[in-house]
Amino acid sequence: MVKVLAAATGLAMVVGLGACGGTRSGTSTGESSSLEKGATIGISMPTKSEERWNKDGNNLKAKLEDAGYKVILSFADDKPAQQNSDIENMVNNDAKIVVVAAKDGTAVGPAVEKARDAGTKVIAYDRLIMNTKAVDYYATFQLEQVGVLEANYLIDSLGLKDGAKGPFNIELFTGSPDDNNAKYFFKGAWDLLQPYFESGVLVSPSNHGGGVTKDFTVDDWQKISVQSWKTEQAQKDMESILDSTYSQGQKLNAVLSPYDGITQGVINAIQSKRPDLQPGTDSWPFMTGQDAMEIAVANISQGLQGQTVFKNVNDLADAVYDMIIEIAEGKEVTGLNGKFNNNTIEVPSKLLDPVSITKDNLSDLVKAGYVTQDKFDQLTK
Repeated sequence: MVKVLAAATGLAMVVGLGACGGTRSGTSTGESSSLEKGATIGISMPTKSEERWNKDGNNLKAKLEDAGYKVILSFADDKPAQQNSDIENMVNNDAKIVVVAAKDGTAVGPAVEKARDAGTKVIAYDRLIMNTKAVDYYATFQLEQVGVLEANYLIDSLGLKDGAKGPFNIELFTGSPDDNNAKYFFKGAWDLLQPYFESGVLVSPSNHGGGVTKDFTVDDWQKISVQSWKTEQAQKDMESILDSTYSQGQKLNAVLSPYDGITQGVINAIQSKRPDLQPGTDSWPFMTGQDAMEIAVANISQGLQGQTVFKNVNDLADAVYDMIIEIAEGKEVTGLNGKFNNNTIEVPSKLLDPVSITKDNLSDLVKAGYVTQDKFDQLTK
């Protein structure tokens, strides 16, 4: 399965905005001491309200407990102040290693600095912790490749590589403005889509975010962002777009969405405002997503959503687990294949490959152990 998924992504190593360095070294500086079994390890997740963070946190917790470590797992309820408090509580309870999936990569800095001052190792999980030296390692997926996969799905679906001239109407969304990853997702997509805006093959007729034109840049990404990646906000934004621009039967060809929850909001809006658009017909827009959520599995099987990007959180948990065990045993951390600049230091990183999922390979989620066959059957009935 690993070989199949790797082939599907072309083993791409995408370098974004100079942030992801070209180092391919396999190890880091060796650790000088080991931890006793039973030592405490903290895991701080940003929220419990989204499916993926529950999977991430509980997968890693189970693996570490099976290895004999005590684990403190917390969820920050989308509140940076709560996450800071959670991390400080972990340090006060003698956590030797803290894994942090930041709600706000900048706001969490003071808490991880206190952790580092106490001698605690800090691992940034999926979201980089910004503007601090207090980050030892970072584990995530090839961030720009997520956007590349989304853009290529739209390009292929619209036949742009085959010379289709359009113009095709497309609306674009980006992730939460406080999530550093969201910029890289968009950059991967925009680098491929912008030339089609330049040529006039793609147009965004709404004034969403002040208008997306050929002159829109990666640095403008927050203008079309969805706070906290919320489905409800995406639905509200899309309803406004439909009311202002598509209320007289205008064609909507595609939607670039960076996340399945945002895609669901877009679907809700279309079904509410444009019931004449029908899934499975030429009237329905091509839509992307990310995270292979259960709702996305159902939506893809029903033709509501065309694609999602699968980031196997089981693999991410495995990668971070390996980091933790090597640190705990006083060994060098292996498997590092990149560096990310957090505006203060170059953070040694493990970067995993995401995979594009459509209806054609939807069952690969079962083969990867991401969902059970029974659950898959329920979702795709």
